[in-house]
Amino acid sequence: MIQVKIENSWREALADEFDKPYFSQLVQQLHAEKAAGCRIYPPGGMIFRAFDLCPLPNVKVVILGQDPYHGYGQAMGLSFSVPDGVQAPPSLKNIFKEIEDDLGVKMSGRPNLEPWARQGVLLLNAVLTVRAGEPTSHAGLGWQTFTDAVISCISERCEGVVFMLWGSYARSKAPLIDSTRHFILQAAHPSPLARGAFFGCRHFSQANAILRAEGKEPIDWQL
Repeated sequence: MIQVKIENSWREALADEFDKPYFSQLVQQLHAEKAAGCRIYPPGGMIFRAFDLCPLPNVKVVILGQDPYHGYGQAMGLSFSVPDGVQAPPSLKNIFKEIEDDLGVKMSGRPNLEPWARQGVLLLNAVLTVRAGEPTSHAGLGWQTFTDAVISCISERCEGVVFMLWGSYARSKAPLIDSTRHFILQAAHPSPLARGAFFGCRHFSQANAILRAEGKEPIDWQL
């Protein structure tokens, strides 16, 4: 099995995936690209950051993104999140606007979503790496096979998780989720390209209402 630096509960749950040929080929391809001088985001130590901050037993909400940000200093291993000091991308600004309208709170504009992750929000991208300046450049490496296994693992091992699926790509993952045990919230993507269709989805208040009904602590979405 390839040695992957990832939080222990995920290492145990996903052990079979790390031992499969596709994952070995994926790692070999990443090494080959780095050896050829390609710049890959996020940095190696952050590829599994979402898992490190949100162990499997802690997962209460999953927010599914598609691809890491491909600009310098943006990708940090959490979907939609960028580090402190980096300007919030347009989709994240729209997420903040929806939170303000939905919950009646004022967001600081801080773009680092680690506080959500530490509360049990798995900020999962379907593809975990990207070449600098080349969006979706690693879409064919095999990451989707791995992250599909992650979604299936959560569906099988957890109870009462709220999945937020934004946009057609994220919604295509719904069949991986047992809707008799979990909750699926679907909406348009928060990207400006969706022409504001994301606004009014009220997913953040809905998620907290579900968590309370499940006897779980709600998420403090305010940053």
